[in-house]
Amino acid sequence: MLQSKLRTVLGTRGPTAALKDGLVRPVGFEFDFDEEVTDVIGAFRRMVRNSEFDVCEMALSTYLCAREHGKRFTALPVFLVRAFHHSAILVRRDNSARSPKALEGQRVGVAGGYTTTTGLWARALLQEEHGVDLGRVTWVLSGDEHVAEYRAPANVVSAGGRKLVDLLLEGEIDALIGTGVDHPAVVPLVPDGLAAGLQALRKRGYYPINHLVVVRDELLDETPQLAGALFEAFAEAQRLYVEHLRAPSFAPRTPEEQLHCAVIKAGGDPLPYGIAPNQRVLESAIDHAMSQEIITHRPALQTLFAPTS
Repeated sequence: MLQSKLRTVLGTRGPTAALKDGLVRPVGFEFDFDEEVTDVIGAFRRMVRNSEFDVCEMALSTYLCAREHGKRFTALPVFLVRAFHHSAILVRRDNSARSPKALEGQRVGVAGGYTTTTGLWARALLQEEHGVDLGRVTWVLSGDEHVAEYRAPANVVSAGGRKLVDLLLEGEIDALIGTGVDHPAVVPLVPDGLAAGLQALRKRGYYPINHLVVVRDELLDETPQLAGALFEAFAEAQRLYVEHLRAPSFAPRTPEEQLHCAVIKAGGDPLPYGIAPNQRVLESAIDHAMSQEIITHRPALQTLFAPTS
């Protein structure tokens, strides 16, 4: 019989706050947040390689890759993190005016592994908005892959333990894809990433998913009502968060809140859950994962999510 306590790892942020403080609970089950993981990205690896958790936040592209390699967990259509990725493409300030198309034939760093979701969406932007032939770029990785069995394309190489920002400043790479880089000589290739993202949202519905939630298959198989109970709890926590964002007196304080408020102002839903409202962006993610050789077989969208959720 399924344990009622679920060992769970989620990043602490707006849409998970009501779950982590116990205000919202899944009917018939209880989240166990005894281990407060500060490195949620490290938790992806632990889940993929060792199935250490019952419920775990996970990057979308890691999930697609993990499913292809037979990992025994299934997603809920709960999308905790979304982002525009224009600001994640970084260059040296002294060559920031160059055309993205000029990256063809050059070396571009990618923070982490090739299969990171930020890497997936940033490469998609270079291809879709700037016509970059991704196969003509050498991708230089600062880390390895969460899915150990994955083998990257031939134009992917390692940074050999060196920091990408140092390689960029020394001219050994021409750009890098990543977040959290704070250096006065490094700037985004696209000057106002939020404005560019909102324009893409209005123009073509571009609103990428970064993270979703997965559950161990053993638990889903043992108790069919689990997926539905979890989805309802996540959806209620999301509802409370969005209601908070929409309050007239609310003032955004974090980059996440600023993004969500900007999407609301643009007339969008800041955190849509469920398959139907996200079908277009999910199919796009699968398309790009295929073309970028993150996966080799196209999964049917419905098979990626627990049916009772």
